[in-house]
Amino acid sequence: MPRERYQESLDELRAEVLAMGELVTERLDESLDAVEAGDRSLARAVADGDDEINETYLRLEDRCVDLFALQQPVASDLRFVTASFKIITDLERIGDLAVNLANYSRAESRAAPEAPEIDAIGEAAKSLLERSLAAYESEAADACRAIAADDDEVDALCQRASEGVTRELIAQGDDDSWTVERLLDDVSRVLLTIRDLERVADHAVNIAARTLYMVESDPELIY
Repeated sequence: MPRERYQESLDELRAEVLAMGELVTERLDESLDAVEAGDRSLARAVADGDDEINETYLRLEDRCVDLFALQQPVASDLRFVTASFKIITDLERIGDLAVNLANYSRAESRAAPEAPEIDAIGEAAKSLLERSLAAYESEAADACRAIAADDDEVDALCQRASEGVTRELIAQGDDDSWTVERLLDDVSRVLLTIRDLERVADHAVNIAARTLYMVESDPELIY
């Protein structure tokens, strides 16, 4: 394959990864709306749309393998294709987490303790995802480091929210009108929602880490 055509193929891969990122971000946004509104119809649509993300992932996985095989890549190309391959894996997993969130919103709720911070956590996690994709597109190393630093704030939000739900559970369990047994399922749903949003943020940091390695051959954020 001529070098010019190979470069076009690399550019096409970047565009397709970003398109997958846009699709995953849209699904995540819909799942957050479903959680906030308790919209079961929207939640079902998110779950039904997961096949599209999985099919996109498999197609891009094949494209990455082809690019490795078509021409002996130079070091920078090798880092780019490897990073892109890892990034689509993170995106696919965020898609799975969006389905999880949607399914939690479909569960029957009796009167679970709620975490007011969930909306803030969701928006923060989505923002990290959007910023990580923008950093990948523009190859912005400084932005990657900022994303990793800002993830600490998301972790702190998740910790406070989980502790708040637990305190509320204890308080309601002390009321004669409540029993722990009646609340456990719903409390678990809220805690799982918090956990999965934290994992979305972690995958966004992974995308930033892959990008930083791609740009500077710097593994400092990879864990």
